[in-house]
Amino acid sequence: MSDPAASPPVTVADRDAVRVITVNRPDKLNALNAATLDALDAAFAAAIADDAVRAIVLTGAGPKAFVAGADIAEMNTLTPVQGRDFALRGQRMMRRVERSPKPVVAMVNGFALGGGLELAMCCHLRIAADTARVGQPEINLGLIPGFGGTQRLLRLAGRAATLELCLLGTPIDAARARELGIVNRVVPAGELEAQTMAIAQQLAASAPLALRGTLDCVNHGGECGIEEGLEYEAAQFGLMFSTRDMREGTTAFLERRKPSFSGT
Repeated sequence: MSDPAASPPVTVADRDAVRVITVNRPDKLNALNAATLDALDAAFAAAIADDAVRAIVLTGAGPKAFVAGADIAEMNTLTPVQGRDFALRGQRMMRRVERSPKPVVAMVNGFALGGGLELAMCCHLRIAADTARVGQPEINLGLIPGFGGTQRLLRLAGRAATLELCLLGTPIDAARARELGIVNRVVPAGELEAQTMAIAQQLAASAPLALRGTLDCVNHGGECGIEEGLEYEAAQFGLMFSTRDMREGTTAFLERRKPSFSGT
């Protein structure tokens, strides 16, 4: 039997142009400790830098959890300064994911609680198994969300839902999460991997620079006023006309064939 402590906290695998990043602590329900946060940060940095990778899927190992939260045993002994630093460590990693120029899809295969929901929310798309449960239960530990949960949940689901989940700390099922806009799609658990990979492969086949431009516009627009956002979108739209992919896409449409995008 292998020793769980000897296993890497994060594993990576490539499926054509899709990089699959897996939190690999199933014995701990994939709880996020400092080492796992650092490993995730390194894995995403490598995926973003690799030109062969066009889309990223993030999931958790084992049948029970995407990520069941931050590692409570590690947090229990932290000082106030260490607690702040732990929060900033997670926020920096998740901000890297959120700002990735390549689309990131969370494959939520089980519990996504606390830091796990925060990790899912920083991804660009979230596909959940119908058996998944999500929530921000930190209140039950005498804590608040620390990896961006109050901020991203507010932007995804609105004030009422954010206060409900954070103040009550009660997890909700995947169907309710879909109603609130926290996840994009809910699929049967047995079809989760196939459907998520199909979406990732579709993204990987799309024009990389157009994907990046879309992500940039949405990220920028979410943090500025409408006039500035519109101006930024127009500038990004104009930049697309300098790409080979724009010529290939429009020409393929006119020629009634499937485009082949190069990322140039």
